[in-house]
Amino acid sequence: MTSPTGTTPAGTVCPHCGWPDGAEPFQVVSRHATAAGRTEWTRCGCGSLQVRVVDDRGMRIVSRSGPAVPQSSPASR
Repeated sequence: MTSPTGTTPAGTVCPHCGWPDGAEPFQVVSRHATAAGRTEWTRCGCGSLQVRVVDDRGMRIVSRSGPAVPQSSPASR
């Protein structure tokens, strides 16, 4: 549910698992200060990597990957 501008409108959910975009992320991977606020790389509960921009306009998800593909362990091969 990404708009043509690449941002996610408020009140939307992860298209892969339904987790609300405005909710706390499952995992914060990294945070970086910017001139306008900060950029956060987060991971959703389904494994989708998200780039969140937080500034004076609020929080927007500007990019999102697909869910993580489960990796098989060497023991299961």
